[in-house]
Amino acid sequence: MKSVAGTLAAPFPYFGGKSLACETVWAALGDPENYVEPFAGSAAMLLGRPNVGKVETINDADGFVANFWRAVSLDAADVAKHTDWPTNEADLFARHSWLVRHAPGLLERLHADPDYYDAKIAGWWCWGACNWIGSGWCSGTGPWVHDGEKLVDARQLPHLGDAGRGVNRQLPHLSAGRGRTHYIYEWFGALQDRTRGVRVAVGDWQRVLTESVTTRHGTTGVFLDPPYTKGAMDYAAGGVGGDLADKVRAWCAANGQDKKLRIVLCGHAGEHDALLANGWHLRAWTARKGYALTDEAVENSASETLWCSPHCVPERTVQEALF
Repeated sequence: MKSVAGTLAAPFPYFGGKSLACETVWAALGDPENYVEPFAGSAAMLLGRPNVGKVETINDADGFVANFWRAVSLDAADVAKHTDWPTNEADLFARHSWLVRHAPGLLERLHADPDYYDAKIAGWWCWGACNWIGSGWCSGTGPWVHDGEKLVDARQLPHLGDAGRGVNRQLPHLSAGRGRTHYIYEWFGALQDRTRGVRVAVGDWQRVLTESVTTRHGTTGVFLDPPYTKGAMDYAAGGVGGDLADKVRAWCAANGQDKKLRIVLCGHAGEHDALLANGWHLRAWTARKGYALTDEAVENSASETLWCSPHCVPERTVQEALF
């Protein structure tokens, strides 16, 4: 239930998760009245917040991610019921096929109704993410790819080694009499308690950075974790960084001087240094190296950098509070 950083963790693995950066980020953001996370993913920063904010909004362009957080915030027990299933290769392929075919309709319903969610889709997606190996889960490019009406078999094995055993991979040692199912329901219940009242949007990141979502609610902390431009070992693999990261940096440059905004932007060392000329400053942290302990993975994990806007809490203020 707890991550390495000691905070409540998502029950699925997520490339580029920032749980180890929580302490550093929240030292910079402080305790703003309003918090916005446009690239939610595993929502590690929200879950790692020291307290619950007055207004909190998370967003993700991935309908499966957004649906999971909506469903957990409203009916965690039903999501847990669909997540609690043993590792089974046949089920993994069948559910992947079913989820991919339901993806278009899911996104439409999420867009049309801010209260819509599907607990079965959320649970199956979470279960599969914990059993899948590598990238491609529910992307339509992995096993059982649908090419029109034709079903193409491009399967790979689910997690079978020590790296993952379904949802069990996240569980700590359980005491006697406290079974796996009990723990999953407890975990999801804790997630529902934390996310109750959190507004979950799905779509383009800029939709949740308008005045009506940010400064209208007071001092606003914004955590931006777009896909990185650099690094084949990062979740930017496949070329999804680049232009998007550039647009996010441009938004930061245009809005960084707003006294009501405290912005933290993630990237690799040097990626967003153009902001430093406008009063931004750097804070570093070290990420997990992941499964691939290559020289590149080690280098990338050590070069993780946070760019903090001029009105973030100064580091000297944090240090003075500690001593």
